[in-house]
Amino acid sequence: MAVIFTGNHPKALWPGVKAWFGVGYGEHSEEYRDLFDIESSGQAWEEDVQMKGFGLMPIRIQGEGTTYSGQTQGWVSRYTHVAYSLGFIVTYEELKDNLYAKVAGSRAKALGFSKRQTKENVGANVYNRAFTAAYAGGDGLELLSTLHTSSAGTWSNELDPAADISEVALEDLCIQIMGATDENGLKIALQPNALIVPRQLWFEANRIMKSTLQNDSANNALNVLRSTNALPGGIKVNHYFTDADAYFMRTNVTDGMKCYQRDSYDLMKDNDFDTDNAKAKTYDRYSFGWSDPRALYGSAGA
Repeated sequence: MAVIFTGNHPKALWPGVKAWFGVGYGEHSEEYRDLFDIESSGQAWEEDVQMKGFGLMPIRIQGEGTTYSGQTQGWVSRYTHVAYSLGFIVTYEELKDNLYAKVAGSRAKALGFSKRQTKENVGANVYNRAFTAAYAGGDGLELLSTLHTSSAGTWSNELDPAADISEVALEDLCIQIMGATDENGLKIALQPNALIVPRQLWFEANRIMKSTLQNDSANNALNVLRSTNALPGGIKVNHYFTDADAYFMRTNVTDGMKCYQRDSYDLMKDNDFDTDNAKAKTYDRYSFGWSDPRALYGSAGA
């Protein structure tokens, strides 16, 4: 695992232990990277301010002046970074009994695994709570809602009515995405990019997307999702989703689902004066969220 921050820290890395900062069991790839765009941060929090554009131009009557309109500020999305840290101890007696390599290596592997699992769970929880009103974004609504507001009225990034995953449901989501508008109700080139599913829907999603003809049908008709490459980003599975029925589509919005990485180091060592024990710890500070809910569409399942 890459060390994001080590060398400038006042405490030196524990010689030899960093090499063990790996995995015990086999480990999934970093799946949170399929859910968010990763950006760096140099302050305690980040704020994304929505700026509204202009609506349609009015007719200019001959001899009259041009109508002028100002660009207004919309809602603000704040990302407040949260610090996570965990460590372990190698006792003085373990060190003296030459058990350093055995116990420190095992604990360092477990610590690294804990660090990565924590980030995966924190990131996945943004999706796990996407339909929950108690977890609101900058517009005061949950990530996936049928009642998002704009200057032109309400709009939806949630399949309504909710439906289990199927070829028809995915087509309906694609159609909904392609009809998206901006804050002033103007048509935008929003396109579906990737389908993200829990492990329980992995096989069904592949059957739907990769069938040459329509899935689970005797019709001799093309599978349009496949033939048009409607989801160029493919299918992504996330093992940390808690809802076996919910599925999501990320769109081509580039300023939507975000992870801000503030600070991180892999492993650091110090000694306790009173006990002569050796201590090691890891640290990660980041935030997950969204600035534009148009970056994600989905359904909670029937």
